[in-house]
Amino acid sequence: MEIFTDLFTDIFTGFSMPAMEMTGPIILAIILAVAFIVFAIYAIIRGQMRKISAGVEDMIGKEAVVRTTLEPKGTVLAEGELWSAISEGDRIEAGEEVIVTKIEGLRLRVTKKNERKEGE
Repeated sequence: MEIFTDLFTDIFTGFSMPAMEMTGPIILAIILAVAFIVFAIYAIIRGQMRKISAGVEDMIGKEAVVRTTLEPKGTVLAEGELWSAISEGDRIEAGEEVIVTKIEGLRLRVTKKNERKEGE
């Protein structure tokens, strides 16, 4: 019981602890922890402010690559996925780049990349 009374007396009467030294590894750990917290807060705020981009409507205006010749129907690789596509112009050969102009269900309407630049 005497130990508790001595501890209580020491705490409330200005008990002083031996000086604590801040060593290099402790300071480095504190700096890294603070830097991580600042980075995490920044990443969270940036993520919350980003424009939501989801759905096929976001694909309009994006580039795609023709996989099978479009005459006028064929397939294109858009956003890493194969899509059925219809050319809005002439025949487009496999390997050419196209621009998505419209989406009709699961089929894309596309034009040659060169034609779109000339028309703008």
